[in-house]
Amino acid sequence: MTLTDTQHAIHAYLAERISADGFPPSQTEIARAFGFKGVRAAQYHLEALEAAGVIERSPGRARSLRLLRLPEDFPRQLELAANDDALHLPVLGQVAAGVPIGADIGSDQVLLMDRALFSPTPDYLLKVKGDSMREEGIFDGDLIGVHRTRDARNGQVVIARIDDEITVKLLRIAQGKVRLLPRNPDYAPIEVQPGQDFAIEGLYCGLVRPHA
Repeated sequence: MTLTDTQHAIHAYLAERISADGFPPSQTEIARAFGFKGVRAAQYHLEALEAAGVIERSPGRARSLRLLRLPEDFPRQLELAANDDALHLPVLGQVAAGVPIGADIGSDQVLLMDRALFSPTPDYLLKVKGDSMREEGIFDGDLIGVHRTRDARNGQVVIARIDDEITVKLLRIAQGKVRLLPRNPDYAPIEVQPGQDFAIEGLYCGLVRPHA
């Protein structure tokens, strides 16, 4: 089925709104955006897009529209936005891959991420500062996914809090002692001392490299 220019434009508008808002526009909003006199015209064009296999709708459910195909030349972020399985992850501050740095927790952005990049599924992202985990493939400026949990096993890469400072390190537990090991010989291990305020904040579960 061949789409009209108006239908191509509505297709692009749907993708843009889903990317920006996380959900599709209503028929009233579509009618307003394209200068239609009523929602019937918007409904007609949506029916045409559905018949062409471009979108899918669930009858009786508001804003249930889902994109099955993207407009040509749309970036990967819009493809993710059209995917019900995409992750919306807040960036919650910095984590040190070197000596611990003061926690800077405050969400200033939310990023759309492909779920396949991470295992297990992360709850948020932290920006890495430093290179103490470079042999783990974690570099300065990377965004690491963090699965929020207080439990961790020996040998896992963890995000830990020590006296209100946050760091990412390899967890080593032996003879009743907890050590946080770097993956760079230029850095010394951190040994948690008795009486220190120490907690596991989460598990490292993958990364994205925004500067790549």
